[in-house]
Amino acid sequence: MLIIAIAFLLGACNSPKKKNSAVIEPYDGSWESLQKMPVPDWFNDGKIGIFIHWGPYSVIGHRKGGRGYAEHVPKLIYEDSTYYYKYLRERWGAVPPEFGYKDIIPEFKAENWNPDDWAKLFAEVGAKYVVLTAEHHDGWANWDSDLTPWNAMDMGPKRDIVGDLGEAVHKHGLKYAPSYHRERHTSFFTTKKYVVDAEARPDILEEIKRVPQAESLYGPFGFSKEAVDEYVARWKEIQEKYQPDMLWVDDIPIFTRDGNDTRKDPQEFKPVIKYFYDQCRLMITDFMNNGAQRGQEVYVNNKGANRNWPDGVGCLEKDNLKLEVIGPKWQSCTTFGTSFGYLENDTYKTVEDVIREMVEVVSRNGNFLVNIGPKADGTIPEEQIERLQEMGKWLGINGEAIYGTRYWKVNQQETGNLAFTTKGTKLFAIALEKPEESIVIEGTKGWTDNEVESVKLLGSEAVVKWSMTPAGLKIFPPADLGKSEHAWSFEIATTSEQHAPNVIQTDANKALKGTKKVDLDGNN
Repeated sequence: MLIIAIAFLLGACNSPKKKNSAVIEPYDGSWESLQKMPVPDWFNDGKIGIFIHWGPYSVIGHRKGGRGYAEHVPKLIYEDSTYYYKYLRERWGAVPPEFGYKDIIPEFKAENWNPDDWAKLFAEVGAKYVVLTAEHHDGWANWDSDLTPWNAMDMGPKRDIVGDLGEAVHKHGLKYAPSYHRERHTSFFTTKKYVVDAEARPDILEEIKRVPQAESLYGPFGFSKEAVDEYVARWKEIQEKYQPDMLWVDDIPIFTRDGNDTRKDPQEFKPVIKYFYDQCRLMITDFMNNGAQRGQEVYVNNKGANRNWPDGVGCLEKDNLKLEVIGPKWQSCTTFGTSFGYLENDTYKTVEDVIREMVEVVSRNGNFLVNIGPKADGTIPEEQIERLQEMGKWLGINGEAIYGTRYWKVNQQETGNLAFTTKGTKLFAIALEKPEESIVIEGTKGWTDNEVESVKLLGSEAVVKWSMTPAGLKIFPPADLGKSEHAWSFEIATTSEQHAPNVIQTDANKALKGTKKVDLDGNN
């Protein structure tokens, strides 16, 4: 019996759980530890993601003025009642408090939605990961939640949207991230935005009085320990049920509003917001350690001009971000039109502009997370499908110049309108306008003839002539530019490594100062 007991104890000491305990928690709970998180290869190499804003707000598909973030209309109904009550009365025959946002939810049915069709489309157009809104600012949960009755399994579509799409995209080999936007919910339906002690709008209170269950949709109002704990609990439920590859969180305005400021040293916090900030740090730590335990490369984002977390904790990100410099690893969540959520008759960017933007983002160390806003029935607007398919067509020809690439020592050249990427000893010069005349690559000035082995044009069988000149490598585009449209990628094979890691602007504040301003009237 003694031998058996000793053997049992030795076995327990060597059990997988014990053996893994030293390696499954590489993050100790501090920001300093989280700043050391690596950029996963799937993210750094994948470059192209699909963002999806889809929820009960998709039923509305309308915004005053016909432009801007339609997913914000649930709060605008109550903020601009003069306009939106008239709209609701014309469309639904009633207005708050008799009929409010909660009463639109039954029309979010997703009756024509096939998650496998979506996943197949995303894979075909060249996306490597998918980010779906698990919960936007409106309090609606797109997953099978045990924490709120206002979820897609119990109401509306009556199916687990987050789970069903996750299963489909994984089947097609894509990474998956249910996004989380609840940080703004506590002042979404209130009289003031981004304040600690927010108060519900009068018609919201009356709706709750008439339908008490509505409080768990519209509320809580303002920040409290209970509200913060619920925020963390909902994410934890997503994490445990779906094991995301990325913790995507929207920017958190309260961290720099209403007496709080994470940008100061020392930082300033009201007690409940300090608690919120600390809980976010622990939430990220748990997510990262949980991923390590499963052997899963996971990552987070750091959203906003006023970043949520210290720089280095995840990738820098902002809506329609256009850095003019090579920045620290970043991501642009980009719209095809002016809205993220479905907006009827939205104004869309041209295909050419979309592809140019994608190339510029990638050349500056960014990822291109392009958004679609499906209709409430689960169909994707034709204008968005067209742009996705054109992106896919271009990537099918030029993907070698995008996937798995790194930035060069310069990211752009005005003459010839060029962007650059690298892959080992290859340099890619991507012409963002039709290359009809010879091009000199200015960054190659000083190179010798034997430093270039060959030059070819992706998507073309034509011979590309070139020569070394005192001004740099001179390329003579062929008359036949091949299959590519909108942008043309010259692959330059050289004898040396072309990636220049030291040219990066590591200071996020300085990188953002060179940002091109994009005003889409988002009312963010």
